[in-house]
Amino acid sequence: MEKMIPADDDHLRSVCTQCPHVQYENPKMVVGCIPVFEDQILLCKRNIEPRRDKWTLPAGYLENKESVQEGAVRETLEETRAQVRIIEPYRLFNIAFVDQIYLMFRAELGVQRFGPTSESTEVRLFKEADIPWDEIAFEVIHQTLADFFQDRKKEVYPFKIKDLLPGQTRIR
Repeated sequence: MEKMIPADDDHLRSVCTQCPHVQYENPKMVVGCIPVFEDQILLCKRNIEPRRDKWTLPAGYLENKESVQEGAVRETLEETRAQVRIIEPYRLFNIAFVDQIYLMFRAELGVQRFGPTSESTEVRLFKEADIPWDEIAFEVIHQTLADFFQDRKKEVYPFKIKDLLPGQTRIR
C-alpha cells in the first residue's frame, strides 16, 4: 500500500501498488440515546477507556448491517441492560477532528430494569438536578444533556446538527 491520490479522486488514499484496490478510511458512526423514565435520565458509568469511571449516555459504534436505531438500542442494552423504545432522532454531532459522527436519539425506558455490565460499573436514573455534570465523560454527551434539559422545559425537541470543534472539548 502506498499513499497517493487515485485517478478521478481528490483525497490522499492508501492504494495497493500491485492491484487497483483503494483503501477508504471514513468517519466512525457513533449511535446512542437519551433513555427517559418519567422525569429521569438513565446514565452509565464507563468501565472502559477512554474516560473510565466517568458518566455517559449509552452510545457506541454502529455495526455493519445495522440501522442507526438498531445500533442505539443494542448499545443501550449492552451498556445498561435496559430495553428502550426509540422515539426520534435528537442530535447529530460532526466531530471531524476525531473522524466521528454522533447520532443521539430520544428514547423511552419502559420499565426500571437495568444494571451494570462489563462496559459499565454503575447504571442509574438521574433527575436533572442530580446529574454529575463534572463527571460527564465526553463533551458531546455534556452538550446533548444540556440541550435536552433546555428543550424539555419547552416540551419541544427539535432535531439539530452541530459541529464540535477541538477547542470546545473539555478534558475531564
